[in-house]
Amino acid sequence: MKPEDWDLVLRINLTGAFHCIRAVLPGMVKQRYGRIINIASVVAQAGNAGQANYISSKAGVIGLTKAVASEVGSRNITVNAVAPGFIATAMTEKLPEEVKQRMLRMIPLGRMGTDKDVANGVRFLATEEASYITGHVLNINGGMFMQ
Repeated sequence: MKPEDWDLVLRINLTGAFHCIRAVLPGMVKQRYGRIINIASVVAQAGNAGQANYISSKAGVIGLTKAVASEVGSRNITVNAVAPGFIATAMTEKLPEEVKQRMLRMIPLGRMGTDKDVANGVRFLATEEASYITGHVLNINGGMFMQ
């Protein structure tokens, strides 16, 4: 892997999350309320060959989530992450059928997730029903990776 490829992915996924948090946190601290929801990935927890930069960046997002949750919890701000598994998207639609079948065999529910599955998890973490959840990684992966 070229150092430029490493740097680019970390800048987008990890440094990007840092800058987004940094932008919204002052207002949340001032109003003593907020919900920060980062997007991680199943591979940040399970690993996957050939994706060291992506996995490292998303694992960093999980660490960032937990660190910020510890720092701002006393101000009624929750910080969580969602870790999607294999999600049916335009990108996964282009994969060869044999690759898709191999992916499906890894998922106990036997199907790819949808954008709505991920959105529902994010929406839940943004509600009052999730007000006592912070520093958590919500796995939305059909059972592909279980902790």
